Parts: sequence; structure tokens; C-alpha cells
Amino acid sequence: MERIKLAVEKAKAQQPENIAAQAISSAKGNLESIEYRDTRVIKLNPETLRRNKIIAMDKNDVASMSFDFLRTSVLQKMEEKGWKNIAITSPIPGSGKTTIAVNLAIGIAQQTNKTSMLIDFDLRKPRVGYFLGLQMEKSLNDFLNDTAEIQDILVNPDIPRFVVIPTNNSVEKPSETLSSKKISSLVNELSQRYESRIVIFDLPPTIIADDVMTMTQQVDCFLIVVPCGLCSKQIVEDCLRLIPPEKVLGVILNKATSGHNNAYYYDHYKNDAGKSAATKAG
Repeated sequence: MERIKLAVEKAKAQQPENIAAQAISSAKGNLESIEYRDTRVIKLNPETLRRNKIIAMDKNDVASMSFDFLRTSVLQKMEEKGWKNIAITSPIPGSGKTTIAVNLAIGIAQQTNKTSMLIDFDLRKPRVGYFLGLQMEKSLNDFLNDTAEIQDILVNPDIPRFVVIPTNNSVEKPSETLSSKKISSLVNELSQRYESRIVIFDLPPTIIADDVMTMTQQVDCFLIVVPCGLCSKQIVEDCLRLIPPEKVLGVILNKATSGHNNAYYYDHYKNDAGKSAATKAG
């Protein structure tokens, strides 16, 4: 009888919700003193971050201010709507969406009343781990192949309140994978487990395939990264048509030039989806 009881308890512990619960613990709900128990902690290389323009945590870099503005705008809109997760995509490759996704996730984690989780769902060309300089033996690939549990692929990049699920390699049939029950269950659990958590998905460009379309029912809102001067108005409009307009939180105008090096500015404008946040990055 005791063996049966132990087996049941072990099975319950391996359920996604319990695995996620084991990932972090905090003293009396104090998010400023989170202790990572089962989550691997990896210290990041500052030079790797600079090379990949991951600057949100560097308050000595004036360019990081743009991500402070972006973070605040995104959080205000998400809290207003009760949204718990957000996907970052772009009309075409080379738009800088992964850079935006990583910096936004770090920016959100810097809010002491929030935690952020960044998941690399660009199953065609995963880059989150590369941009952060993470060396992971196991990743989302192993979870999808049933060779790893959630706790095996979580990593804290030595930034408080920030957890990453990297993807090491491209996946066969990525669109079908993203639309699977396994991904749906994972998204739901990770998005709802903690009240303080904001989940960010790095998705592939919309022009590549129907990956983004398959996620529209699971994602609360979308942020679209448009490269300045590299993307026609028609392509942007085609991208917007693939996403329910009520879920378009905003558009980032990236790779714009300005009068100062590393100068960023924040603006508002109207599009067919309503009021959106736009950021220019030099």
C-alpha cells in the first residue's frame, strides 16, 4: 500500500503544474528574494550580451531606456486586458524580433512585482539561447521528444525573476508541433501558474509559414517587429491580416537611424488594430 502511495505522489509531482511549482520558491510571496531550486542558474557573459544588443539590464546604456518605455507600455496594456502571455513576431526574417523579445523579457523581470518567462517557439530557427550565450545540454527539443521534464530545461540566466526555455535545434514539422496538445497544455500551464508571471514567446516571422497562425488561439496578444526600410507596407498589412486585430498589442519599428548613436525613442500611432506602441531603435 505504501508503494502505491509513493507511486501516486511521484506521478503527481511529474505533472506540468507541479513541475512548474517546483521551479521557483519565494519567501512569503516576496518576488525580490526568489530562490531557484530546481532551475539551473547560468551566469551570462557581458561581452556576448553586448555583441547581441541585449542591453535592457545595463542602465549605463542610454539605449536601455527604450526598453523601459516598451516594458511599461506593454505591461499597462496587458494588465488592462488581463493578458498573461505575449508573442513577438515579425513580417520577415532579419527584423530583430529575438533581440526585442529578450530585452523585453529582461525588462519585465526588472519590475519587482513581476516575473518573466521567455520561451523560444521559433522552431525553425531558434536563437534565444544563442543571443544569451546559453549552453544547454537539454532544451525544448528534449521536452518535445519526451526525453526531458520541464524542470530539466528551465534556466535562470543569473537575472532575478527571469527564466528561459531555450530551443537548441530546429524541429521537424514546426507548425504541427506548435498546434499540438502538448504545446497547448504547456502554454496554458506556464501562463496561468503564477499571478505575477508574464510569458513571452519568440515566434518565427509570419511570412515563413503558418506557425504564427496556429498560435493565435493560444496567445493573448502579439507584438510585431517591423524593420525600418526593409519591409513594404503591403507585407506589413499582410502580416497584420494573419493576426486577430484585437490581439495586436503594438508594432515596433526597429533598425531605424537617428541623429545619435544608440538613440531610441518611443511614440504612439494609430493603425487598423487601434492604438499601438512603436519604438525606433538605432
